[in-house]
Amino acid sequence: MAERFERWTKKQIRKQLQILRGEVAPTICLKNATYLNSVRKKWLQANIWIFEDRIIYVGDEMPLKMDTTEVFDCSNRFLVPGYIEHHAHPFQLYNPHSLAEYASVRGTTTLINDNLMWFLNTDKKKALTLIEGLDKLPTSMFWWCRYDAQTELLDGEEVFSYSKMKAWLEHPLVVQGGELTAWPDVLNGDDSMLHWMQETKKLSKPIEGHFPGASERTLTQMAILGANSDHESMTGKEALMRLNMGYTTSLRHSSIRPDLATIVEELLELGLDDFNRVIMTTDGSTPSFYEQGFMDLLISIAIEKGIPTEDAYAMATYNVARHYHLDDYIGMIAPGRIAHINILEKKNDPQPMAVLAKGIWVKKSGMDCYPVVNFPWSDYGVAPLQLDWELTMNDMHFSMPLGVEMVNAVILKPYQISIDVTQAVIPPESDESFFMMIDREGHWLINTVVKNFSKNISGFASSFSNTGDIIIIGKSKNDMLLAFQELKMQQGGIVLVEDGTVINRIELELYGVMSMKPMEILIEEEKLLVRALKERGYPFEDPIYSLLFFASTHLPYIRITQRGIFDVKKKTVLFPSIMR
Repeated sequence: MAERFERWTKKQIRKQLQILRGEVAPTICLKNATYLNSVRKKWLQANIWIFEDRIIYVGDEMPLKMDTTEVFDCSNRFLVPGYIEHHAHPFQLYNPHSLAEYASVRGTTTLINDNLMWFLNTDKKKALTLIEGLDKLPTSMFWWCRYDAQTELLDGEEVFSYSKMKAWLEHPLVVQGGELTAWPDVLNGDDSMLHWMQETKKLSKPIEGHFPGASERTLTQMAILGANSDHESMTGKEALMRLNMGYTTSLRHSSIRPDLATIVEELLELGLDDFNRVIMTTDGSTPSFYEQGFMDLLISIAIEKGIPTEDAYAMATYNVARHYHLDDYIGMIAPGRIAHINILEKKNDPQPMAVLAKGIWVKKSGMDCYPVVNFPWSDYGVAPLQLDWELTMNDMHFSMPLGVEMVNAVILKPYQISIDVTQAVIPPESDESFFMMIDREGHWLINTVVKNFSKNISGFASSFSNTGDIIIIGKSKNDMLLAFQELKMQQGGIVLVEDGTVINRIELELYGVMSMKPMEILIEEEKLLVRALKERGYPFEDPIYSLLFFASTHLPYIRITQRGIFDVKKKTVLFPSIMR
């Protein structure tokens, strides 16, 4: 592991040793601490010495030299390792930096992130330099390496080229392969993907699956192919089956599936009493979901539902670190580890009153103090969306006989269009709307009808989507066109138009997908947008995920992709996209 992740130079390590000899003062001393020893699952007493970003000593002694040391008395406090979110999608309107800051002050000081946004949008060299830049934040930032885009791309081979895959997999900040959404392709003989899975295993990095509803037979086959973990259990029985088969099993509590309480209850009823291979995730929830908390919320639910307190903390710290072979660096309070430490008022209340992230106070005495960082996105080519093409009424011809019907927020099925699509406005009593997906470069489009998105949304445009292509929905072609023009003018985001007037907008300044605003502001913007959409007839829980997943082929039954309307089961294009 040291060869893959060298955090401290020889000179730094020698200086750290000098602290133990009393030649150099530690940066911080947490005295009279009651801390959770993750290996023993016991609460022990200790003084904890920290130098810069590293824990130097955990034991009974006080430092010999303390002239420049900040001493923080932890009497009547309880210390646990910083929490780890192992399955973050850091581009659900927010960006990796804003998410990291928001999570850290709530005790989640390590994020293990989806890299799909950089795969699809960013030059390889700049992307890898970017993740190194993000790791300089107080939050530890690790990454996955995707094997597939979970959609049908026109240039998929170029996006997942040999050189790009190799560079990502070998990077020391990339700690897993996956999540593997195109697992049916591997089962059906995709040796290219299997090659990269084998390369992942050679690097001693785990592979995360994406196996919703998978049978015992499928899970067995995927284990043979190399999958180590899965986060798609929807019941306690499904989670237990994965544990029985040797998977590290992640329990999800997210904006789409807030299932944790039920799954924990079912696991306990089924007799599970060893949680060493159980971890947890919020699975890239939308911003407003995080008002309730981050990993602290999940730990709290686990404790409330009867999981032993020490195990509940381990499910978001030590268990995660061990799974990713990172326990030499994170996931425990012990010498040599990165100084991610949460200070609690009560053992069973995981919301911290103070947080150290890489030895920096990001929360202290209940006050947020995350350092101000103006992350230089433009240095890495991450810029506003430039739409240098025009959309006109000539593009708004709807002659396709096949439409898409929303079963819920994320599931689509085909249906036969019966309304008159030549009209300029669809009547409000209809549950159908015009739907357009247009290449962000303006080269192709798909025009169809969507059923059950709303009854009264007049014009709606979004550059937030799985691939960053433009989605336009509405009852009125004029308002749809105006929504696009406003979207173009603000250089990406989401725009809602009614009767020729913009009534709601969210600016997404990075690639048209991510906001630069702090999470607290973004949460309020998202809540206003969702309220406006629901007032106009959006019938489901999460319109943000609807936008994200229109093109996502890991979900049934049909999808609207760059190649056209796509039958997921048959893996065929039903109606191709049209060149403009």
